[in-house]
Parts: sequence; structure tokens; C-alpha cells
Amino acid sequence: MRKALLGIVSKSTSPLKAMMVLALAMTFVCADVASSLAARQAAIVVDAKTGKVLYSADANGRRYPASLTKMMTLYLTFEAMAKGKISRNTPVVFSAKASAEAPTKLGVKPGGSVSVETAILSIVTKSANDSATALGEMLGGDEPTFARMMTAKARALGMNGTVFRNANGLPDPGQFTTARDMATLGIALREHFPQYYGYFSQRSFLYGRQRINGHNRLLGRIKGVDGIKTGYTRASGFNLVSSVSDGNRRLVAVVMGGTSGGSRDNQMASLINTYMPRASTRGGGDLVAKADSSNPVKALAKVLLPKHDAPTPDDKPVTVASADDSVADDATAAQGDDEESAEAEAPTLVAPAKKVKTVIVSAPKVATAQVVAAYAEPAPAAAPTPTVDPVNTASVPSGWAIQVASSQKQSEAQAVLDKTSKQAPKVLADASGFTVAFDKDGVTYYRARFGGFGSKDAAWKACTALKKKKIECYAVQQ
Repeated sequence: MRKALLGIVSKSTSPLKAMMVLALAMTFVCADVASSLAARQAAIVVDAKTGKVLYSADANGRRYPASLTKMMTLYLTFEAMAKGKISRNTPVVFSAKASAEAPTKLGVKPGGSVSVETAILSIVTKSANDSATALGEMLGGDEPTFARMMTAKARALGMNGTVFRNANGLPDPGQFTTARDMATLGIALREHFPQYYGYFSQRSFLYGRQRINGHNRLLGRIKGVDGIKTGYTRASGFNLVSSVSDGNRRLVAVVMGGTSGGSRDNQMASLINTYMPRASTRGGGDLVAKADSSNPVKALAKVLLPKHDAPTPDDKPVTVASADDSVADDATAAQGDDEESAEAEAPTLVAPAKKVKTVIVSAPKVATAQVVAAYAEPAPAAAPTPTVDPVNTASVPSGWAIQVASSQKQSEAQAVLDKTSKQAPKVLADASGFTVAFDKDGVTYYRARFGGFGSKDAAWKACTALKKKKIECYAVQQ
């Protein structure tokens, strides 16, 4: 097709006609690029009790997560709930930006709000993009900050092939993941937050007088499936992460890049039926999440997850709603994450769901300065010297990283990461900031690092560029 179009251009005598044909050719080229990742399907099946990989197909290949992104949004939401920062009834205010997100969405107007529980239910069932953005803005102060928190959490969990740019999974070329990383996150959600994991098995819920049905067609179809999340954009194809248990065995499986929702679901069903009998009946229910990281023999069970849920900044969340918030344009909406409109699928049986109270309140007026003050930290600590103590490698990404600071306060280390990201956005465009704790002489310190460098040379090159901006740093292998 492209060769034919170029042939027409070469024979055309009209500059305007040639330009039109070239534009059409570029459209095909862009479509090829956008769909290339979707054309390569990826899958993995992990024994959730032992961490053993039972099946793998391009599991480390870079993929677009689509709405699987919301799994991390919910991880951080559950973490905030577990720490008492928010509760199920905390109002989640929708900014103009959140309200304007592309479908699928809950449809809350700017300044309106719903409870945290309603936002969670709308995400696990309807995959509501507006609810995900609103939660991200509440927890992070703004979505870009929340995206950095998401990526830092991913690194702390061992998800080394993932970078998040938004809270909902709407198209962004800088947001990517792998099937293996999504399996890691799926296991982490269940093992770290069993008290909230039941949300993922919800097949519908009441929003006012409206019953909203879910997208996960395997719930109720395949015995033992209890979640977790579907996802679809044109670039990603049809994605699905499933958790399934048959009593003594438990699997987490991932399928990414399906050509349709039906084929993806059938592939997942086949993987579950094939590999569930091969899963271990031994081991404790919390083995993968709480394994002793000192023994490297049980490789994946030790590497997938840290001993406990990895830390995030302890600042109290502030809700922001501003008339100046940006609004999604029509082009983004046209490629929105909407599995309902992607294809018509057979309806599922709807399990009874408890009624969720919806609260509508006026958005609080919070000045930008207040938001900055709420998340601003004390002055950054001085840059460290290269002589540092060994780190607990169970909670840090492998490969090469660059360290820019070390502090006794995690909040100060995070502040350095934020400041450095703003000072050198191009240098750190593909890197992800994270903090990692270590003990020295009985005192806990937090290293501020940027990971995601594929080689020593890449890390050194980035550090050299930072030093030209008068940012002290050094490269280190994790």
C-alpha cells in the first residue's frame, strides 16, 4: 500500500495532490507503528504460591498497558486506605480535567464527587477513566506527580520494565509495561491488600439508580477466577490480567495484545485450564509477597515482590479542583480505552451488588500554592559520596541507576527526585525515580535514584549530562 502511494506521488504533477497522497501514506505508516506492539501478543502464567513461571511468551516484551494501568492506581489507593490516609467514604472530587477524560467514564461533572469506594468500583467494573484521574489527583496532588509515584512504586515492586505517565491508561507513547510486570502487580495486589482484593471480583454495582456492569467476562464463566482487570486501546490490543484459585492452587495469568475481547478471553481460559493442574498445592498463601529475600533459590518468588508493600510518600493527600485544569481533546477521546464500544460481546450474568452511596459536594477551593506547600519538602540533602553501604536488593530494581542524593527523610529524597526531574526532563525522559532505604550505624537513610538504564554506559552518559547542569550524581549497578 505504501509503495503504491509513493509511486503515485512520483508520477504526480500537482504539488497539492502529491502532498495529499503523502499525508495519506504517513497515516498508514503511523497506523503500522501504533499497531505493531498490538500485533505481537504476549502472555505469562505464574504460580502465585511459589512464583514459578509456568508459561511465557514474549513476557518481557514492551507493551502498552491500556487500562491495566489502573491496577497500580488501585494499588496506591489501597495503600493509602491501609495507612489510614483515606477511607472508603472519603470524597473524591473531580477536577475539570478528570471530568473531561475520554470514555469509558463515570460521568461526574467538574466539582462533583463520589466516595473512594464508588471510584474503586467504577474502575474495577466500568474501567472509568475519570475516576482513575480523580483518584490520582487526590493522592498525588496532580496527575503527573501521581504518575511518578506509580512508577516509583513499580520499581520498588521489581517492575523494571514499566513506566507510568497517567493514572488511567489512556494512550501515551511514554507509558509502557510487560506481561511479567503485570503479573507481578497482580500478585502484589492480592498478597499485600487481601482486605481490599474482593473489589476485583465485583461484576456490577449500583450507581444511583443505574446498575453498571463490568468488562471482565471470565468472572462467573471460568471457575475460580476472582479478577483482576481488562484493558483495551487500539495501540495495545485487548489485555487481561486474571487471578484464579481452585482451593489449593492459585495462578496469576496475563494476556496482552489480543485481536479481540473474545479471542483474548479464550486464550486466557485455555492457559488457565492447561496450567492450573500444574500449579503447586504447597506453600503458604503469602509466600510470594512475604518471602525471605535472603535465599536466592526460589528466584521469581523472591524477586517479584518485596517483603512488605513498598513505601510511598507519607504526605497527607490534598484534593485539587481548578477551572484551569486542561481538558482532553477529541483526538484523545477517539482512541479512548473503551472495551464496551470496541466490540459487542455477550452479556454476563450479574451478581447482586450492594448499593453504593454517591456523594455530590462542591469542590474545595485550593490554591496552587497550597498544593505545592502540601507536597513540598525541606531543602534537599547534600549529594552523597560514592561510599555507601550495601542495599537490600529485594526492593530495588536491577540493572543500572544514577544516584542524586541520600537523606534521613524519605520525603527529602523524593523532593530531590522531583526537583531533578524538572531540571533535566530530557535527560531523564526514559528514567524512573525511586527511593530505597538502607541502614548505617543504626540510622535509616533513603537514597534518591533514577533507574531504567540498560547499561553502565547509558547511566554514565546520563550522569555526565546531569553534571553539566550542576547536578551531582554517580552511576551504580543495583
